[in-house]
Amino acid sequence: MSDKQATIYIVDLGATMKDCHNGRIETDLDFAMRYVWDKITTTMAASRKTWQLGVIGLRTDDTNVPLDDDDGYEHISVLKDLGPMEMSHLRSLQRSLDNEKIDKNEGGDATSAIALAVDMINKGTTNAKGVPLKFERKIILVTDGRGDIDGDEAYLSGLSKQINEANITLIVVGVDFDDPDYGYKEEDKDTKKADNEALLKSLAEECYGSVFGTMAEAVEDLAVPRLKSTRPYSTFKGKLTLGNPEKYELTAVSIDVERYFRTKSAKPPSASSYVTRSDTGASVQSSNTVEDTDMHDITAAGGDLSSVKTSYAYKVKDETSTLGWKHVDRDDLEKGYEYGSTAVHIAASDENVTKLETFQSFSIIGFIPWEKYERYLNMGESCVTIAQQTNDRAQLALSSLIHALFETESYAVARIVAKDGKDPIIVLLAPSIEPHLECLIDVPLPFAEDIRPYRFPPLDRVITTTGAVLDKHRNLPTHDLKEAMGKYVDAMDLSNLGRNDDDERTEYMTIEETYSPLIHRMDQTIRRRAITSDETVGPPADILLKWAQPPEELVAASSSQLEALVEAADVKRVLPKTKGKRKGRDTITPLSGLDIESLLNSQKRLKISAENAIPEFKQMLQNSETEETIEYAADQMGVIIRGLVSKSTGNTEYDRAIENMKVMRDQSIKYDLVEKYNDFLRDLKSKIAKEELNGDRREFWFQAVKQNRLGLIDDETIPTSTVSPQEAREFFSIKSELPDRSKAA
Repeated sequence: MSDKQATIYIVDLGATMKDCHNGRIETDLDFAMRYVWDKITTTMAASRKTWQLGVIGLRTDDTNVPLDDDDGYEHISVLKDLGPMEMSHLRSLQRSLDNEKIDKNEGGDATSAIALAVDMINKGTTNAKGVPLKFERKIILVTDGRGDIDGDEAYLSGLSKQINEANITLIVVGVDFDDPDYGYKEEDKDTKKADNEALLKSLAEECYGSVFGTMAEAVEDLAVPRLKSTRPYSTFKGKLTLGNPEKYELTAVSIDVERYFRTKSAKPPSASSYVTRSDTGASVQSSNTVEDTDMHDITAAGGDLSSVKTSYAYKVKDETSTLGWKHVDRDDLEKGYEYGSTAVHIAASDENVTKLETFQSFSIIGFIPWEKYERYLNMGESCVTIAQQTNDRAQLALSSLIHALFETESYAVARIVAKDGKDPIIVLLAPSIEPHLECLIDVPLPFAEDIRPYRFPPLDRVITTTGAVLDKHRNLPTHDLKEAMGKYVDAMDLSNLGRNDDDERTEYMTIEETYSPLIHRMDQTIRRRAITSDETVGPPADILLKWAQPPEELVAASSSQLEALVEAADVKRVLPKTKGKRKGRDTITPLSGLDIESLLNSQKRLKISAENAIPEFKQMLQNSETEETIEYAADQMGVIIRGLVSKSTGNTEYDRAIENMKVMRDQSIKYDLVEKYNDFLRDLKSKIAKEELNGDRREFWFQAVKQNRLGLIDDETIPTSTVSPQEAREFFSIKSELPDRSKAA
């Protein structure tokens, strides 16, 4: 594909485009603009200034053409000159192509609009001397074929000659045009439209590489993701060596090669940070890092959006300052590396000692047979290495190496440094021989530090603690289960479920049709929001959800095998676990029918002692029969915890208080005492902040709440809580002054 494109869209804006036909609830213009907007926004998203775009309105009320004499071009208007497409142009086109702007005008010749588009492309794609530049030229006509068209054969023949001489591709997309290849034919078509279709089709057939189709097919094809074309990107240009050419000139091998990406992970567009521009125009600062996006003129896209400036401030503790800290310039900072719990300082002048001094190189260090290599060692993206394209000697040498590897069924292991100073990587070179290309395909190999050698017990046998091997065990599949699983796997085979154009069985899940839902859904959403911010974004295309679940016909065909598998595996539904509540707790009944616990706890406990607080607290909750008793137990535990903290000499009693708090928090969740625990914690924090617990107890707050995560119970832990996760996180700070949510307030 050429790096330069020039495309002009001719959009029919006649009165007939405002009507609805063939059961559609949207006008013909809205239906056609689905295709036009998608093409325009795709060009914008590419963000290439060499992709030029123009728009011409056909059958408009006014006449606006860049010609000295507009005779024969009545009711044709240039809505956008040929040039780069930006958001301001999109907004202008939206106003010009609105349904409300369509008049009752019927004048305007489609062939005249095509001739105008040819003239615009010729002027916009030639240099000062009139020499055509290297452009991919297109004219796309969108019409319903109900207007007036000059059917003079000599005129149409001359027009097609101009199109071919300018190397322009003509694409005619008609609303409800007949298309036998697509299988569409409009019934009860009026004579005028049928004649116009025939004229436009004959014109398209006389133009080289032209396309004539119906709008229904074009709109349907919009759901198929379009892959972004990428330029070849060289990662290495230099010599591939075997041995040391500097030391052994006669025996070492040195081949001039070029290395390019073959597969590279595609990523969705990233979002940037913007803010709503204030009326005063004050500058806005943010500490978030702002990334550039590919769209032009983003400020205009949102109407009132403004770019965010990034600002960083550095400060350190300073006891001599009234604020307790002072600002530090970025230039005064030094780098430190974590070494355990300390930081090791390395000055900028000595930082080169941390880097490995490397030079650009690509050298083979060994070979390995195919059967000795484990495929799971492949890491990262693959590249392709070819010989220098203008060097016949290098091509012959590399071809010899490739054929030698193929004939010996071996891979080569190489070390590559892409540029001076870059980190070296080890790659595996595999030979690839095709009729049009011979190359080496490489994938990165792991270093020793990259491998995670996990060991798991075998699945086909059980080894006991004494070393005995058991072939039959409750955790091992039986023969019937293995057989049932094998039949189910065979029944779910996808290899030949698809069908080709000849209705023959073929592969179902090809790489070419396996699209990333994340990337294309994000692209669809951005382009839709660029057109309109009011309407909702439609659901994802069916082709993006194709792999979200097995094919229905395959599921239906394998239902009997699945039932047999469920029966062989003795699969049973397990009810979800339910959290305990205050009322209706399950009680354990002994087999003898004699409840020992009820006999021992027949005397209800009304007070909890600090010496045995945890078991007595649990016992009191278990034997409680009223809400008041449960809340009274929680109040007593809170008093005991505060007492332990208050009477502690240093941190001697902190561990006991923390254990009591852990139990109190767990039981509060179990018995739905969320607000009771949260009120206790707010009161404890207030007393610590005011030093009402016999001195400064902030160390206890740090140990109990922050280190042991005994903070407020939020609504993610239990839905009945009224505390948000954000509020719970802010509560950890001893300086945080949050409102009191206690019932007493």
